[in-house]
Amino acid sequence: MYMKKFTNLLIGTNNKGKLREIRALLPKYIKTYSTTNFNLKSPIENGKTFEDNSIIKSKYFSKKTNLPCLADDSGLEIDILGNKPGIYSARWGGKNSDFKKAILKVYRELNKKDKNWKNKKIKARFICALSICFLDKKLVCVKGKVEGFISPEPKGKKGFGYDPIFIPKGKKITFGEIPFSKKYKLDHRFKAFTKIKKFL
Repeated sequence: MYMKKFTNLLIGTNNKGKLREIRALLPKYIKTYSTTNFNLKSPIENGKTFEDNSIIKSKYFSKKTNLPCLADDSGLEIDILGNKPGIYSARWGGKNSDFKKAILKVYRELNKKDKNWKNKKIKARFICALSICFLDKKLVCVKGKVEGFISPEPKGKKGFGYDPIFIPKGKKITFGEIPFSKKYKLDHRFKAFTKIKKFL
């Protein structure tokens, strides 16, 4: 196991929202790089689980840059949709991962399932798998999740992705309405991060 303290770390994502959240969680002594520093496109994510796809990304980006890489794969699971969109969360937004489109698709699918869904508590959760790989070697992979409900309408412009339609358990407002300074300490990424930080 490569357990030397990391001083340089590539964050394997092309999603600016994720990059910001992960950077905010990392210890200050780690110099971070993003995939845009190397002009890297994301690999094909053909894994069956969040963990699989996280490892695909961290290995791919690490081999491309020769740096240890921390990569995230995350998404939204909705109980009455059979845990969809799940690992296809970004893909529900089409080629450009347009989350406005993805949110409309969620609402369409919920309407197909139950016309009266807006009057019910629709259980959902955000899942995040974080992995660190160095070249071909997986060093660690952990998972975090946060339970909640689907908002009947999108609210708030503070988050990214599905944040405007997700109300975390115990709150009355969506992740899209919660300021970044509070949200990143509540979410699935933070929960995964608490498990991975001992490896940093």
